[in-house]
Amino acid sequence: MELNGAQWRKSTRSGVSGGDCVEVADNLPGVVGVRDSKDPTGPVLVFAPAAWRAFVAVARRPTV
Repeated sequence: MELNGAQWRKSTRSGVSGGDCVEVADNLPGVVGVRDSKDPTGPVLVFAPAAWRAFVAVARRPTV
């Protein structure tokens, strides 16, 4: 799948050193791309927008 025009962004919590982060491109119609920030030319996972929103909602839940 071509992701031409993807605008990749990192979390604001990633800090200045980059570290172990993912980048997300959610500006494309019908897909959300996720990649390793340390390997921007490497593989990309692609999710349906609803699936990505569900994942983020669960990830944001506080842990006990």
